[in-house]
Amino acid sequence: MPTSTSYTEENIRSLDWKEHIRMRPGMYIGKLGDGSASDDGIYILLKEIIDNSVDEFVMGAGKTIEITLKDNIIKVRDYGRGIPLGKVVDVVSRMNTGGKYDTRAFKKSVGLNGVGTKAVNALSTSFSVESVRDGKSKIVSFELGEIIDSPPIEESTKRKGTAIIFQPDSSIFKNYKFRNEYIVKMIKYYVYLNPGLSIIFNGEKFKSENGLKDLIEDNNNIDDFLYPVIHLKGNDIEIAITHNKKHYSEEYYSFVNGQNTSQGGTHLNSFKEAIVKTIRDFFKKNYDSSDIKKSIISAISIKVMEPVFESQTKTKLGSTEMGGGLPTVRSYILEFISKNLDNYLHKNKDVAEGIQRKIIQAERERKELSGIRKLARERAKKSSLHNKKLRDCRVHLGDMSNERRLDTTIFITEGDSASGSITKSRDVNTQAVFSLRGKPLNSYSMTKKIVYENEEFNLLQAALNIEEGIEKLRYNKIVIATDADVDGMHIRLLIITFFLQFFPELIKEGHLFILQTPLFRVRNKKETIYCYSDVEKSEACDKLGAKVEITRFKGLGEISPNEFKNFIGDSIRLDPVIINKETSVDDLLSFYMGKNTPDRQNFIIDNLKVDIDSA
Repeated sequence: MPTSTSYTEENIRSLDWKEHIRMRPGMYIGKLGDGSASDDGIYILLKEIIDNSVDEFVMGAGKTIEITLKDNIIKVRDYGRGIPLGKVVDVVSRMNTGGKYDTRAFKKSVGLNGVGTKAVNALSTSFSVESVRDGKSKIVSFELGEIIDSPPIEESTKRKGTAIIFQPDSSIFKNYKFRNEYIVKMIKYYVYLNPGLSIIFNGEKFKSENGLKDLIEDNNNIDDFLYPVIHLKGNDIEIAITHNKKHYSEEYYSFVNGQNTSQGGTHLNSFKEAIVKTIRDFFKKNYDSSDIKKSIISAISIKVMEPVFESQTKTKLGSTEMGGGLPTVRSYILEFISKNLDNYLHKNKDVAEGIQRKIIQAERERKELSGIRKLARERAKKSSLHNKKLRDCRVHLGDMSNERRLDTTIFITEGDSASGSITKSRDVNTQAVFSLRGKPLNSYSMTKKIVYENEEFNLLQAALNIEEGIEKLRYNKIVIATDADVDGMHIRLLIITFFLQFFPELIKEGHLFILQTPLFRVRNKKETIYCYSDVEKSEACDKLGAKVEITRFKGLGEISPNEFKNFIGDSIRLDPVIINKETSVDDLLSFYMGKNTPDRQNFIIDNLKVDIDSA
């Protein structure tokens, strides 16, 4: 018989706004994280504040936003109209309060529910807001959402606008660290979507004159473009399109009202449909959609009245209507692209001919690979069932609208011992394990055919579900978990080479990470400290005293499953694999993975000398 539990008035509890946000932060900002991924909570907090400042620019108030970050304290200062002084407290601490409910003032705004700034306030150790307007200012300070200081309105000579300073709460965001690369990427998206807006981050200025055209060119090597970026703009829509001469994958950027919709939605689906239809109609040939889209690099931005997103983090558009008397999102995009892209291709015959040659080449390659792909799928299905290379997690990953997908991780391991330790200590609901057998092949300069013929690559591709592109990627984080020795580093490099060669968008979109595991265990009878460097080991020895036991972990297999729980749970340390704008993928792979052995030897020797001299 089940044990009965009392259920009376005493069991009923009402939470105030800040208590609910702190108890259920995922409802408001998605996932938490430690800052190693671009969609971790600390960046969502920053985005919520910047959104408000950008909305001021969109309304014609303030062309500059200043952002500073130091010691995990962030300040965002805009020069918009400023929050009405009598409502400053309500706007940042009273739910369902804000100016964006009035669609006359914020017709096509990003934030419509009045939650964002309150979530930042509640999830911050310290939070302060200052509004300046009409020669007066109002300052309010909070700690964990509680007002600690609210002096009266004062006269002020400062420029009008709003300044918000906050520090994320380390008890909510464990061991967090801001990574400037992710903040810069966020800022660039804002300026691409808002030509004329200047954002200054720690003294560096970001501005765009050409919108999505700049986005495409800044994130790719222009020399690899099959033709110059096609850049088309309408009243509520902007698109940019080109094809890559070298890479196989499709690459899309999508935005709604200035918000990066990383999970796409109705607008992105309609965009792809419109491109395929227009190309088919232009050439009067029923080309396969995959051949048309192969190697495409494109971006779309639309503006929608009161958009409906599928979550508070606004990463996927659910709206089907444009609003304001306009047709549906799908029909609006289809009509715009059918007319304007068709006109462009008629006026630019060389571009049209280049696209057609690309489609014919993709068609030929697809047919050549069809037999190999069929055999590879059968082999992957058989191997995954009988060899159990993949220990999957329980989340239903086929449903891409499932919010739990954002929590999923797959560890790529080497050897049975490391795979076994991680498998036994993982969270079976959200963490999967893929076990490699031996060292992967160096895939540099090889064709896509090798992915299907090589068993390890074929099975890895099948496990990730990326054969047709990364839209149906089954895991949000792909974590390379290899030993921190020479062999482990080599395997790590070979895996990264595979992704750079065939699926660079996985890295561009922030899905690839390196697992950091401890090198040392320092302990006495009372306490155990795991150390990730010699510096941490020295600090641990100083803390625990002279009589300590020091263990040097040579490989992941030496770490017991019970210990591993400490390193792949809440305290996981991940290093993201990031491609800088200045980095040419082809040059990078050619130097490190090509046949120029003497050049690499000299590079290692020169850098080794530098390390010795500085030691």
